[in-house]
Amino acid sequence: MNGGPDLALVASLIGDATRANILAALLDGRALTASELAYFAHISPQTASGHLAKLTDGRLLTVMRQGRNRYYRLATLLVAEMLEGIMAVAAHGPQRHRPISKADEAMRMARTCYDHFAGKVGVGLADNLIQRGYLVLTPEAGEVTERGAAFLDDFGVDLAALRVKRRTLCKPCLDWTERRLHLGGMVGAALARRCFDLGWFTRLRDSRALAITAAGQRGLEDVFGVSLDAAPPPVLRTAS
Repeated sequence: MNGGPDLALVASLIGDATRANILAALLDGRALTASELAYFAHISPQTASGHLAKLTDGRLLTVMRQGRNRYYRLATLLVAEMLEGIMAVAAHGPQRHRPISKADEAMRMARTCYDHFAGKVGVGLADNLIQRGYLVLTPEAGEVTERGAAFLDDFGVDLAALRVKRRTLCKPCLDWTERRLHLGGMVGAALARRCFDLGWFTRLRDSRALAITAAGQRGLEDVFGVSLDAAPPPVLRTAS
């Protein structure tokens, strides 16, 4: 490509179905072992090792060592944003007939998009913050208003502490299931962390989908005005 980024190389790494499944498993921002990723991708650990080596060499994944274990995670936030963008494009592509499963329903209700909320819950939170005048969010940019900063502070999100970091403070993110914007950036990540700390959500094993606790359903409605018709159906087991 005349000295430019090798788009074909990156596309070939992602284009393999097994590697795509491995990358999707890491889209919740966590680090997983080769065995965990092999289980998620339905392949043997030996096969997983080869794919993980290619993804690491291609700088899509990074490896962290802790004792005798090696943990893999997405190399950068940019990789996560690229994958979410591909999912958004794929959602507009040719539709194949496939019955909607409980796993699909749970993903559409609430999931993590790297380190912030997505799905109906993520879009609902963004909508509420916008309607209350706490947030301005367009396809190009996002901004927390003065009233929004006060609200977030009361909720336990220290906006002043976030401003000193290099990462974008407030960023729009296109939700590939809802096809609308949810809140990313440091504010979106901090909001998600606070909700986890309050026990409003629990992670589900082998899925990016989240289970919403009874406290979470009350909190989402009382604090954010987000009312859910029904809690997401159970998917596998809660992660330990």
